[in-house]
Amino acid sequence: MKLKPVALALALSGISLHAVAANDEHTYANLDEVVSTHLYLDLDVDFDDKQLEGFVEHTLDWQDANARTLVLDTRDLEIDRVIYQGKSGKWHEAKFDLAPRDDVKGAKLTIKFNQQAPKVRIYYNSLPQASGLQWLTPEQTASKTQPFMYSQSQAIHARSWIPVQDTPAMRVTYNARIETPKNVRAVMSADNTGAFIKDGDYFFDMPQAIPPYLIAIGAGNLEYKEMSHQTAIFAEPQILDASVAEFNDTQAMIDKTNAMYGEYAWGRYDLLMLPPSFPFGGMENPRLSFITPTVVAGDKSLVNLIAHELAHSWSGNLVTNATWEDLWLNEGFTSYVENRIMEEVFGRDRAVMEQSLDAAGLRAQLKTIDAPDTRLNLKLNGRDPDDAFSSVPYTKGQLFLIYLEEKYGRDVFDEFVKGYFKEYSFKSLTTAQFVTYLQANLIDKHPGVVSMDKVNEWIFEPGLPADAPNPTSDAFEKVDTLTATWLKGDITAAELPTANWTVHEWLHFINNLPRDLGNDKMVELDTQFNLTASTNKEVAFAWFMLGVGNGYDAIYPALDKHLTGIGRRKLIVPLYKSLITNGKRDWAYEVYQGARAGYHPLAQGTIDALFN
Repeated sequence: MKLKPVALALALSGISLHAVAANDEHTYANLDEVVSTHLYLDLDVDFDDKQLEGFVEHTLDWQDANARTLVLDTRDLEIDRVIYQGKSGKWHEAKFDLAPRDDVKGAKLTIKFNQQAPKVRIYYNSLPQASGLQWLTPEQTASKTQPFMYSQSQAIHARSWIPVQDTPAMRVTYNARIETPKNVRAVMSADNTGAFIKDGDYFFDMPQAIPPYLIAIGAGNLEYKEMSHQTAIFAEPQILDASVAEFNDTQAMIDKTNAMYGEYAWGRYDLLMLPPSFPFGGMENPRLSFITPTVVAGDKSLVNLIAHELAHSWSGNLVTNATWEDLWLNEGFTSYVENRIMEEVFGRDRAVMEQSLDAAGLRAQLKTIDAPDTRLNLKLNGRDPDDAFSSVPYTKGQLFLIYLEEKYGRDVFDEFVKGYFKEYSFKSLTTAQFVTYLQANLIDKHPGVVSMDKVNEWIFEPGLPADAPNPTSDAFEKVDTLTATWLKGDITAAELPTANWTVHEWLHFINNLPRDLGNDKMVELDTQFNLTASTNKEVAFAWFMLGVGNGYDAIYPALDKHLTGIGRRKLIVPLYKSLITNGKRDWAYEVYQGARAGYHPLAQGTIDALFN
């Protein structure tokens, strides 16, 4: 077909058209009429008023010759004025209407034009309660000298700091000018060479088209240190060197993934170390993954998180779920690729241990999730897409791909995955489109191996199929034998041969101890291994969960520090739930009242609901 000028340029550059037809119930955008193909952001970072203020300029590609309206997503934004560029190049005032706020989708912004405008500019500011931004005072940072701000746009929080067509079904390029106080460095999910000089006036360019949830910004007392020709760390000075030491295998991860699945498409791959309040382990913002400091353990035991965020450079960033009901296409593939990276860099034994831990976590969580929400192709039915995030899209999706690998063999399956990434490069797709591709390029090409009925069971039915992979580790089997011997009283804790245990073995050991272990056994373990004082956040979390379940009161001073010192939801929300379940609601509520101000709005919303 004949392409419009913008679409033609994109096609010639190798980048796909910017939107895919998808029924995304979480956006107001009228993509069938007009698509935003490029954003220019000009924003001032105002730490005093906790707001971003300035304008966004959209370059528009009109899909319908009769359309004269642009509909954007917003949430908690104040819109000052809207102007648009006419065909003559002159700018004109545009009429706009900001609808009442919906609790999930935010407020629909409708802009009406007298003619089809090539560009529109919206002057606005975010509000302090923007769900996609967190503002930290200097006292809440590691350096204690400068404030810190960062974004978290996934799933539909970009609309809380940019008026945008906030759906993963569309993709935009962007560039930006960001102004900050002179002693604060800004960075974005873009080319960050403009941030090397700390002067308060920064320019960014993102030449590859990305979905809006991958637009990201951070600003604080950040320094910069390279790890390799392609990788570097941005971090507060206090954690910079430790982060570099922890993650200096990142280049090896990139090189191994290039060999398996095709060349890395994004130029540089840098890491931004965030304050402890960051609600996730990491966020795969392209060119600059956002990372929690809770994985800086000092022994590289938790660097699978980096492998996960890097893997998103292929699955998620390059090939993207078209709606949040298709989240497993992002996270299942990423969890699979993550584990393959870990195997290539750190060996098969470690990779299988991590598979086993994740599979055990999934099987435990499946018991607590409503059956419909255990399907890979989830139906949200109007719920907030943040509700889609559980171990189901991650680990059930990973196990499905492991199942296919085991059935077809690694060589055949690797070629399929590599071809899939190439076919849908810089595109978004639905689960239905994936199933069609899977059938044509794997199932039908190799008949008699896996049926489409089995594929549909994995994707569209709740729970795990009876023949789902159940990864097991020889190391864990040895731990289980020792655990049983200790529980029977045949050996003491001091006689457990833990000197060479990995973090994964410790986690398996703690997670599989009885929840009615008894105080004497808890004291014995704690006296021997000082687990209450563990500096590894994952080990500490597992021990605190065991302690709460067993009524072990010695953990509570350390647990208080844990809950107030970090905001990663994975490591705090289950603890609040367990405290409430085990009769410690009042204690937990008192701790939360002191910790809440330091949590990200996403964590606040989740934990607020536990106490309401």
